[in-house]
Amino acid sequence: MLRLALKMLFGDHAKYLMLISGITFATLLMTQGAALFCGIMSWTYSPMRNVRAHVWVTDPKVEQVNDSKPLRDTDILRVKSVEGVASAASLYLGNNQARLVDGSFKFVALVGLDSTTLAGAPAEVVQGRLEDLRLANTVIIDELAIERLSEGRERPIGVGDSFEINDQEARIVGVCKTVRSFTGGPFVFTTYDRIASYAPGQRKLLSFILAEPGAGIAPADLARRIERETGLRAYTREEFMWSTIWWFVRNTGIPINIALIVFIGFVVGIAVSGQTFYSFVLENTRNLAALKAMGAANGTLCRMLILQSMAVGFIGYGIGMGLVSVIGNLVLRTGKVPFLLLWQVPVAALLAVMFISALAAVLGIWRVARLEPAIVFR
Repeated sequence: MLRLALKMLFGDHAKYLMLISGITFATLLMTQGAALFCGIMSWTYSPMRNVRAHVWVTDPKVEQVNDSKPLRDTDILRVKSVEGVASAASLYLGNNQARLVDGSFKFVALVGLDSTTLAGAPAEVVQGRLEDLRLANTVIIDELAIERLSEGRERPIGVGDSFEINDQEARIVGVCKTVRSFTGGPFVFTTYDRIASYAPGQRKLLSFILAEPGAGIAPADLARRIERETGLRAYTREEFMWSTIWWFVRNTGIPINIALIVFIGFVVGIAVSGQTFYSFVLENTRNLAALKAMGAANGTLCRMLILQSMAVGFIGYGIGMGLVSVIGNLVLRTGKVPFLLLWQVPVAALLAVMFISALAAVLGIWRVARLEPAIVFR
């Protein structure tokens, strides 16, 4: 009987394709929207992904990594004095403008690393040497900066070329890989000592203090110890990441807009698949009635409908996820679209599709339960 159910489903090509299309489109919308949201959120804490540290020490009022309130230079000495701190380094994070050879200006995210240790340096330097940052008037740019800062040049900007920040020469000694920032500006790395000449005149330049725990000390324990002894705010990397994400969730319209896309996909799946499956059951009423007249129990007919709806759900889900993978691969190659497909997203989409399929099956079961076998003789 179950094999007969699949033959009935695949035999009605129009209804079958309509059902598959509805589930596929619903899966595509829900998964793409969720992956877009995860991608945007991953960009919000990109400085933490590009600057590596176990503990971030900030002003007590700081809630997210893109909104720093400068600390006093003496605060780093207070952090170093805390028992369990193996090392502490200065870090500057700020937005500045780079002046190109044609006189135009480009927005950049300027990062000032500790001049002695270069703590927090980018993980992957693809051209040049990190140590060359200690030379006079030098910077390391990311790959996006090559695209943004090459305007007005006959060839792409690279190692050995220079531009200006705050009327000061910035000579490129390296190129690194980074995660794109939420604000869209390329990352430019230099030393903390050089920030005073690159950044606009400010009384305090210390954005964060990067602390590393000693042997056998958990980052979370060290963060709480720093807070107790200094009065500053200390986050582990994971705590700061989630604090940044929740700040954007609470204070921006991103979640509402993305949730609307996901909700539309869910509603489309229910509307199209539910209506089409119910229409499919109506068209096969006489066949189902004949089976019932020949002795098929309601339970058997219900299992047939459940198999049909679940088969459509799994096939549509598979096609939809395939399309999402293709689209995601294409947009990731451009590097300009946030897309992050966490494993939780396909699982949540599968549960939603199964709910849609189950609802469609319930509509069909409701019809079959009220079906009179005598209808086949009318």
